[in-house]
Amino acid sequence: MRRTSFLATSLLALATAGAVTAQDAPPPVSATAAEDAWTAIAEAETIGDLFEAYDAAQLEMSPATKAYRGIRDEDYGRWGEVSDEAERREALMLLYAAAQMRAKYDPATLDEQDALSYRLFDLTAQRSAMLWPYRELGYVFDQRSGPHTGIPAFLINIHRVGSVSDAEAYVSRIAGIGAQLDAHIAEAAERAEAGVMPPDWTYPYMISDVEGLIAAGDDNAVLRDFAKKVEALGLDAETTAAMKADAVAAWNAEALPAYKRLLAELKRQQPMAPTDDGVWRFPNGEAYYAALLKNYTTTDLDAEEIHEIGLQQVERIHGEMRKIMERVGFDGDLQDFFEYTRTDDRFFYDTREEYLADAQAKLDALEAKLPQYFGRLPKADMIIKPVEAFREKSAGKAFYQSPAVDGSRPGTYYVNLYNLRDMSKNELEALAYHEGMPGHHLQRALQTELGDVPPFRRFGGWTAYTEGWGLYSEELGKDMGFYEDPYSDFGRLGMELWRACRLVVDTGIHSKRWSREEAIQYLKDNTPNPEGDIVKAIERYIVYPGQATAYMIGKLKIMELRDMAQGELGEDFDYRGFHDTVLLSGPVPLSILEERVEDWVAREKRGG
Repeated sequence: MRRTSFLATSLLALATAGAVTAQDAPPPVSATAAEDAWTAIAEAETIGDLFEAYDAAQLEMSPATKAYRGIRDEDYGRWGEVSDEAERREALMLLYAAAQMRAKYDPATLDEQDALSYRLFDLTAQRSAMLWPYRELGYVFDQRSGPHTGIPAFLINIHRVGSVSDAEAYVSRIAGIGAQLDAHIAEAAERAEAGVMPPDWTYPYMISDVEGLIAAGDDNAVLRDFAKKVEALGLDAETTAAMKADAVAAWNAEALPAYKRLLAELKRQQPMAPTDDGVWRFPNGEAYYAALLKNYTTTDLDAEEIHEIGLQQVERIHGEMRKIMERVGFDGDLQDFFEYTRTDDRFFYDTREEYLADAQAKLDALEAKLPQYFGRLPKADMIIKPVEAFREKSAGKAFYQSPAVDGSRPGTYYVNLYNLRDMSKNELEALAYHEGMPGHHLQRALQTELGDVPPFRRFGGWTAYTEGWGLYSEELGKDMGFYEDPYSDFGRLGMELWRACRLVVDTGIHSKRWSREEAIQYLKDNTPNPEGDIVKAIERYIVYPGQATAYMIGKLKIMELRDMAQGELGEDFDYRGFHDTVLLSGPVPLSILEERVEDWVAREKRGG
């Protein structure tokens, strides 16, 4: 496998210890436009200028990031570089900027916002350094994500077409798929030789997705999307036809052969893929998992502590579910109730249209009450959109995509309606509140609208904060007067139980060496979710080690802080003040969130 240079290793080690100085920084690693970025960072006159220079450097290295932000320039038709050198360049740029910041500024002399930015940037650099030694243990392709589905999803959902030049850039990106995929294929093959592959059961999913895209021919999702976007420009028929033909030619000349090469590589790897599921099987797997837990939870909790918290939360939520059983007059034990709610037809929709309409109605009702609970609300709109057919078979049940800064793309709540029996009516409210409002859309749209903070805070994130907020929002919906149907409230508890169980099964798989089947059985025994939902979830936790622990750890901290604030302030507690305190910093580690809420409470006790 590739190894970073001694210089990079030394710098990363120093950064982990928080001891990097400006003199430790290396010279530019490339004679490209990135070279100018090193100079801009070094010559920044203020800490704000330094953050802006670092952001400009990041954007130069990532045309895709520009597109996510709605920037359409000369890079709009390009993909980013896929190489070890590119990864190294990006990592060192972050560490160099952090070193310059430490050398030039004392956080004690900065105003409140700049001091917070200093701390967050320093922690971001340390996090990058902590994870660097394990970067080659990640999967390039898996059943949930990877370039094979990520490239089409990017073109369909991110690449906007408002002009002929935008359409030409789209064709250019199609033509670039071949080189892009080939670089990822080479990376995956190299890792496979070192034993870094996802488990064997992931390969049928990936092979199916790739075969489906190939079999679609010229009627594939990307070319259909391009045709729709070009037709919307209102050009003359001849020009429109010519552009469509260019896209088809680019696909068949570059993208299609690369997808066939990817298919061959996946089939080559499949017979030698491992049968064990956890990352404990890797060299330094235990240290890798510990680093992931620290990264995702922003705490020092180890796997055993997280596992125990999960067991305690599962027991608590089971108790609350039994109260709902009594309320609805169900005769039987909790397992019987689980079986009833996961199988009875009354709890499922017959059509996608019904599901989407009900979800929109719930969100509309909740949105009307938001001003009572939030001082600031986002300007960006949000839409609900089904997951596209080309990836719905393997995608998760729901996820959110932030809006573009320039307003060209709304926030999007994606819901996976591939199998309506996996999408219970009971969970509809909690899922909509988590992904939409007051959950991810409200938090992440507000974050992108924080114009007075550095870009790394507007567009970056800390998973325990972001996903903790999403899970907190599910319960906040109850505080706001929703979940009037007891079965919907049961669904809310089921969603919370799901996140509690994640603490158990994620640590079970990656630390206690549980198999996929053992983890699936645990969810069957302890949750009301249907089997399809359970299998997809466990398969997700296997390929995203540690990530699933962030939700409940983050939510518990936010609830703890709210309970503290309510206890300290009594009748003077104001939801709007509390929520603005949590949200208007943008994402932060949980320890910093605690400091901010404690400071707010102290100010409120002094009279504001």
